[in-house]
Amino acid sequence: MLDGTDLTILDHLQRDCRIKINELGPRVNLSETPCWRRWKRLEKEGIVTHYTAVLDRKKLGFNVIGFSMVSLNNHTPEETDKFEQMIRDFDWVLMCFCIAGSADFILQIVARDLDEYYDKLSEIRRIKVVDSIQSNIAVKEIKNSTKLPLF
Repeated sequence: MLDGTDLTILDHLQRDCRIKINELGPRVNLSETPCWRRWKRLEKEGIVTHYTAVLDRKKLGFNVIGFSMVSLNNHTPEETDKFEQMIRDFDWVLMCFCIAGSADFILQIVARDLDEYYDKLSEIRRIKVVDSIQSNIAVKEIKNSTKLPLF
């Protein structure tokens, strides 16, 4: 069970995962050792899954973000599992969710330009179980966050 102190620790970690324990402790009204123990417990329990750097995709040349809705023509567990594994192997698919609605999956795809985006869609189309793909290209980024609303 998480208490308010745990949530505050998590909130600080979401904002800056490089925060030092001697900075975090006073912010959550704990000395270093109890704060460190809570932090490690949150990791051990799988609440904190990993630490990462957030990169500026445009500065790295990834100018296109697309959202593609994929429908499958076969929904057996074996075929769905194969599709999911293939998608996991594409490093240019940033997110993939199984969805309810007019499609089976929605993918967030990053590419350097529209030609590269088209090539990536072609790779997905070659997966035997894929029936159709509908894509939307983001023209303006309004919000892009991984921070969960803990409070």
